[in-house]
Amino acid sequence: MSMIASKAPTGDALARLRAKAQQEIRSLRTRIGRLDDDSIDLILRTARSHYAWQDRPVARELLETIYDITAAGATSMNSCPARFFFIETPEAKKRLAKSLKDKNVDKMMSAPVTVIIAHDLEFWKELPYLFPHEDRRPHFEGKPEHAEVTAFRNGTLQGAYFMIAARAVGLDVGAMSGFSNKIVDEEFFAGTTLKSNFLCNLGYADETALFQKLPRLPFDTACRFL
Repeated sequence: MSMIASKAPTGDALARLRAKAQQEIRSLRTRIGRLDDDSIDLILRTARSHYAWQDRPVARELLETIYDITAAGATSMNSCPARFFFIETPEAKKRLAKSLKDKNVDKMMSAPVTVIIAHDLEFWKELPYLFPHEDRRPHFEGKPEHAEVTAFRNGTLQGAYFMIAARAVGLDVGAMSGFSNKIVDEEFFAGTTLKSNFLCNLGYADETALFQKLPRLPFDTACRFL
């Protein structure tokens, strides 16, 4: 069900909101010009995908914080198509295990939380709330292919935000694509407009399962100036 449309500010109210937003960014840049190297290492540079987990629960409040950080990330037209399903209970994990390749079952079952990162193909119905300046629903209504491409692209982007946010607040992540999207969608999203994208194990890692970090492509191979 779509949320009630929000009323777009106009006139002096809009001018005040814009001025406030601009000042917030200027103030932030004054306080901090860049992250320190340790922070960059934590979220990306030396961060790892994990396969084994400590027997430590993840607080619901922390999951809510991760979502709040994720939701602040930019998406096209503020479309926010990603939906996050936190698989915690043994019953839900058994349902999810039906979709996994054998080598991934233990990784998922031992994780405190496994997140199904999905997207809503009818995300555009929420645009009156998310993008109140003008009605952008006609860009997508009756155009399922365009809606699906937009949902997948921006939902994937939000999934990446989610992983970085989780690391930023002290958790470890292990994204997985070794599963059947078809089975996940049949098991969890039948009769809805939701489609699964990828899975992400979440918790406090057992680092003894790690091996050496694999190489990445150097700048000159992956990048070009045109």
